[in-house]
Amino acid sequence: MSRVTPEAATPAAEPVARPRAGTPAAELVDWQRRQGRHHLPWQASREPYRVWLSEVMLQQTQVSTVLAYYDRFLERFPDVRALAAAPLDDVLARWSGLGYYSRARNLHRCAQVVVEQHGGAFPTTAAALATLPGIGRSTAAAIAAFCFGERAAILDGNVKRVLTRLLGFGEDLAQPAAERRLWAQAEALLPPWAADMPAYTQGLMDLGATVCLARRPQCLLCPWQARCIARREGAPERYPVKTRKLKRGRRESSLLWLQRGSTLWLSQRPATGVWAGLWSLPDYASEAELQALTGTWPGEGRPLPAIEHVLTHLDWRLAPWCHRLPDDVPAAAVLEVEAALPPGRWVSCDDALALGLPAPVRKLLGG
Repeated sequence: MSRVTPEAATPAAEPVARPRAGTPAAELVDWQRRQGRHHLPWQASREPYRVWLSEVMLQQTQVSTVLAYYDRFLERFPDVRALAAAPLDDVLARWSGLGYYSRARNLHRCAQVVVEQHGGAFPTTAAALATLPGIGRSTAAAIAAFCFGERAAILDGNVKRVLTRLLGFGEDLAQPAAERRLWAQAEALLPPWAADMPAYTQGLMDLGATVCLARRPQCLLCPWQARCIARREGAPERYPVKTRKLKRGRRESSLLWLQRGSTLWLSQRPATGVWAGLWSLPDYASEAELQALTGTWPGEGRPLPAIEHVLTHLDWRLAPWCHRLPDDVPAAAVLEVEAALPPGRWVSCDDALALGLPAPVRKLLGG
């Protein structure tokens, strides 16, 4: 894949001198280069595929978690063509445990679009990148800034917190008009030099992740401490303002761990909904429903300790039930059991762990 460096992509019409010291952008760029993060594996390359992968993985996921997945994912899918050609099951398997699985499905589809419609080369502008599956405005801007030096503003959750505190922006971000105004202010803060965009963009990310924390912000470490209106007010935790809160739900289900010899039954979940497309133990609305189903089967069942699984919008209590069929069960009886199950297949435990499994199921199976 061809690689476009920030220098090669720098627009021709740029200021002939560096921005004057003392501007917010210059302060942040200087701080990032001196004190920001430089050890992250995706920072070693400005190749769009690697930057894109890191940005998608980091959406709603902590850096410490992503570090355990990034290199392993690249070992299996070293470039966009390898990812596009892979079966979705392989992609989900490498993503298993990272959560928010729609990201993996969009990642796979986006790779296919880049190969099929763009010849395997990522578009070089934020506007064009934002047309690809799973790439929103902020992610597109980050890729364009890091890889092509485009002056494009990012505005993910951490950056919203940083900028609303810096600016004392007290409008309700639950309102689209307020968010549009914050976008405009984010764009106004951009450095004029394209060559400064990677450090500036990374600086915003570093501030949000390590200094301007949601609780107990480390204001004395911030390069913008003298400018920050929220610090001056003495109430940085008041920002950002967003009145619409996500309503959490609660669900209780029972999981069937059905064993036959050295194999277990897995079914693939529907293409939409929680754990879409992943392989999982069959789940049922209640333990009573599950016991009524298995009560006539040969063999014995027993309950396992319940699992409390926390999703963004849902607290899910999963009660596993382990049922083992006898080794000498007749083939006709096995067929009757299979007919009562959701579509799936028998797999060994090792083969199961190589599939895309939800995190609690993987942990239950010993992965």
